[in-house]
Amino acid sequence: MTQPDQLPYPFLRPAFLQALEDSRSVSPETGWTPIHLQLEEQNNQCFMPLYLKDHSMGEYVFDYAWANAYHQNGLEYYPKLITAVPFTPSTGIRVRTNDPLDRQHCIQFLDEVIRLADQVDASSWHLLFPSSEQLTLFEDPRLLKRSGVQYHWLNKEYDDFDDFLGSMTSRKRKMIRKERSEIIKQEIRVELLVGQEITAEIWDLFYSLYERTYAKRNGTKGYLTRAFFAQIAATMPEQIAMSVAIKDEEPIACALYLFDSETLYGRYWGSLGEFPYLHFELCYYRGIEFAIEKGLRRYDAGAQGEHKLVRGFEPVKTHSLHWIKHPQFKDAIARYLNSEDIGITQHIEQAMGMLPFKKV
Repeated sequence: MTQPDQLPYPFLRPAFLQALEDSRSVSPETGWTPIHLQLEEQNNQCFMPLYLKDHSMGEYVFDYAWANAYHQNGLEYYPKLITAVPFTPSTGIRVRTNDPLDRQHCIQFLDEVIRLADQVDASSWHLLFPSSEQLTLFEDPRLLKRSGVQYHWLNKEYDDFDDFLGSMTSRKRKMIRKERSEIIKQEIRVELLVGQEITAEIWDLFYSLYERTYAKRNGTKGYLTRAFFAQIAATMPEQIAMSVAIKDEEPIACALYLFDSETLYGRYWGSLGEFPYLHFELCYYRGIEFAIEKGLRRYDAGAQGEHKLVRGFEPVKTHSLHWIKHPQFKDAIARYLNSEDIGITQHIEQAMGMLPFKKV
């Protein structure tokens, strides 16, 4: 396997966040008003994305029940403040800094957020999907901690895809091989394109499939504009890959990934028709092959999907931190989160028993 280049976490790069705003995917009109925070001291700059929101869409940490409870008690839950990467449920840094982030910086950010919340009459602040290191630095008695679960593929120094399959039980290994053979039987071939290998025509197809997927799911065109994808393709191509399925010499499906030095992030996929097992091939197996080839440690294939378990993705806890201004609601939410965490822990224990790997 090749060693990964020194690539930063893609979703907090200025190029990514700027593309969201330049393309108007993120704007006051879409309910995401940017009011980012920055600390400067000597040669160190600390940047934290911050948005004022009037809804809870595009976050993947669901607080609709909290908003309803506020409403039923005659209180306003919106606006609220959120530190997250819009439309991106991928764990990673939430403060970008030249030098290592320390506890004092996080206290300063939290103090400033609370000051801003009073200024704009926000009910709360939510820090979503922080890295484990930054989660620890931000933990504070003023904040509530919430857990969730996702399913990630972990690279245990596999030499190739067959080596990965060799770690599985015979039945699950045969299942995956059968699924992959069905792609060949349908006379579909798959190409993995990186950066500038992805042509404008492929991007156009990808975006039409992106819109098609959202139209089928919820009747919308999706959160992101075509201009957003065009801009990141131009400004950060070295961190973008796409698997493209081709049948009768015509592309029929695409899956988009971003990646850094350690992790592959599966983001969006779409297909022109129903092709058995093609979703698994593009979104799981090709991503795993790419991660092994690049020497990446992890493949984060996105939110949800318990069907990932039998294909070698393992349950991992995700986290968020929440400042709730109203003291009674803070206490009620804290009790709810304690109960929710017990359920999450039990789910992870059960999910571990569904993994396809041989017993050691």
